[in-house]
Amino acid sequence: MSQTITVPGTGVSQHSDHSPLYRVVLLDDDDHTYDYVIEMLQKIFIFSSAEALRHAQEVDAMGRTILITCELSEAEFGRDQIHAYGRDWRMDRSQGSMSAIVEPAG
Repeated sequence: MSQTITVPGTGVSQHSDHSPLYRVVLLDDDDHTYDYVIEMLQKIFIFSSAEALRHAQEVDAMGRTILITCELSEAEFGRDQIHAYGRDWRMDRSQGSMSAIVEPAG
């Protein structure tokens, strides 16, 4: 959302661009290994192995983990990358990618 703000007492207008922020949230399931989650997060979001492990542990324990907070188009792209990543070849029962959602950060 772009807006113009007039600074009080000056009559000077400033342009401000405050886009709403969104979260990419990874959702837990039992069809993907920790190795899959860590590998995926390192490739898609360029997380370190420690960051990726922390997210893998959090999604396992809490059922979800917030990966990034950003503008809507970036959040949708991140979610779509997760959905396109594919199945976990380490598990026979894995039929596809993990699930992720985009939610408002506010």
